[in-house]
Amino acid sequence: MKALEFLKTRMDKANFDKLAGLENPSAYEFLAEFVKLMNPKSIFIRTDSSQDIEYIRKRALELGEEKQLRSKGNTIHFDGVLDQARDKKNTKYLLKEGESFGQYINSTDREKGLEEVKGLLKGTMAGREMFVCFFCLGPLDSEFSILAMQITDSSYVAHSEDILYRPGYEEFKRKKKDDFFRFVHSSGEVDPQTKVSVNVDKRRVYIDLDGNTVYSANTQYAGNTVGLKKLSLRLAIKRASSQEWLAEHMFLMGVHNLKGEKAYFCGAYPSMCGKTSTAMITGETIIGDDIAYLRQLSGKAHAVNVERGIFGIIKDVNSKDDPILFEALTKEGETIFSNILIDDKNEPFWTGKDCPVPHEGVNFAGKWFPGKTDKEGSEYPASHKNARYTIRLSDLKNVDENLEDPKGVEVKGIIYGGRDSDTSCPVSQSLSWQHGVITKAASLESETTAATLGQEGVRVFNPMSNIDFVSILLGTYIKMHLDFGKKLKEIPFIFHANYFLRDKQGKFLNAIEDKRVWLKWMRLRVDRAVGALITPLGLIPKYEDLNELFRKVLNKDYAKDDYAEQFKLRIPENLAKIERIRNIYKGLKEIPQILFEELDKEEKRLLDLQKKSGDYISPFTFPEE
Repeated sequence: MKALEFLKTRMDKANFDKLAGLENPSAYEFLAEFVKLMNPKSIFIRTDSSQDIEYIRKRALELGEEKQLRSKGNTIHFDGVLDQARDKKNTKYLLKEGESFGQYINSTDREKGLEEVKGLLKGTMAGREMFVCFFCLGPLDSEFSILAMQITDSSYVAHSEDILYRPGYEEFKRKKKDDFFRFVHSSGEVDPQTKVSVNVDKRRVYIDLDGNTVYSANTQYAGNTVGLKKLSLRLAIKRASSQEWLAEHMFLMGVHNLKGEKAYFCGAYPSMCGKTSTAMITGETIIGDDIAYLRQLSGKAHAVNVERGIFGIIKDVNSKDDPILFEALTKEGETIFSNILIDDKNEPFWTGKDCPVPHEGVNFAGKWFPGKTDKEGSEYPASHKNARYTIRLSDLKNVDENLEDPKGVEVKGIIYGGRDSDTSCPVSQSLSWQHGVITKAASLESETTAATLGQEGVRVFNPMSNIDFVSILLGTYIKMHLDFGKKLKEIPFIFHANYFLRDKQGKFLNAIEDKRVWLKWMRLRVDRAVGALITPLGLIPKYEDLNELFRKVLNKDYAKDDYAEQFKLRIPENLAKIERIRNIYKGLKEIPQILFEELDKEEKRLLDLQKKSGDYISPFTFPEE
């Protein structure tokens, strides 16, 4: 108990008593190491009490990391101009000599990485307050639960985590486990006026899988600092690989059939592919928009939302397209806005909000006015394109009643979606679990937009929409999915969705609201209430079923010509995709042979049909299942 004795000398009695109440030597040793390293002026231990939670909210305002807005409970936080997104380049796994996860996964030598990041953290909390927080990933007292401990000098980070995650202090006391996830963060040197990190050129986010620890330095942006979000997803994937469950970058939602009966779906979509808009579709319920854990319970796939809140992109949220979310963001309540514009009335404005752009205000770049430019002459937007909001799911009218169910919910369908202009039809179902894992999930691609990289239409390989967070060999990750389905008595259907198909002139073939119909068709399929047509790529809807759904869901007719164009089989484009995917996997280690066999089978089906019927096949020619 030397660690606890040391900590007693570094904090006041009230906070020491809270810490001692944990009776967790591993937590004491972890904290003592970083108190010695970072040398804080004071230490605050956050329990689950309302007083402790309120203390952190107030400190965020007192320290200037957040500012109160006009509506009660609403606050604004600004990150620095150069600290506006996840730092992929400097986010690395710490691996031992000889270890590698392959070319798609960034890593560095473990010993050198630990030395570097601890050097950057040394002394960073001198004269400052350290916040020590305890949270639970997943519902409390659940088979899904993972405990987590966060050390940070940012009240904004601590406040964000309180909104996003379940309280974990009492869970720590009850379970007394030593295998909890650990997160260490320091903003580093901050500007005394703006309170933003100064040394972002030394920004580092290092993941030590052996120690279940993430280190984050010289950054404040939540994606780099809120340890329990995507940083913990990396730790969870590693743990899941040894315990036969799945940690996924997926939404979790309730979808109703036309009788009003509900079934639950997970969905994995890369950025800008419709993930959040699908999870928030009118008339359905949401459990989570970002990360799900899936386990086998009594032979069925069950899932939980790791979080209880949303850290979402606010761009283009408006009253017409996002009425429920818009209402939550424009009323009193505990909401943190980040990197949007604040006008002279202390009201928030973001790009796409259905109101005029203010003539002036304050944003992430300081005082703002139309036409303001940076040193290179590029104009600052009023609100950053990656500006965010942080709210609790319980603030949304469409939150599902089973959000906190410790057993999670049974998953009937899993959707993989991508941005694809010329290859995939709007919605399809895999022929089997294995076929879906390999040709829908492990083969997932998404086209970039001009706004993202400056070059539109570049196809980015992103298996399971999780490539940035995979912490094991990709082949092992794929095998995890294959094995997960093999052990289920009731296997979820796997679907693929594509909302971005275009004609030769570049015009989208679908309206934005059509995704409601595709989702309702998937819902009918898991009920086995409608049939489907068999194609070499999987099962597609019959025209009659979609026409009926368009009338009942959207109150409009669905033309046969539209169906024929949207669901025709594009053989050359699909053959090219198979070749791209095959070549990617040929260059990687330990890929299951079954992946290549499944791709070969699909390729043969396409080639056989091409010889018989040509390059482009009408959906009306396919047989029913």
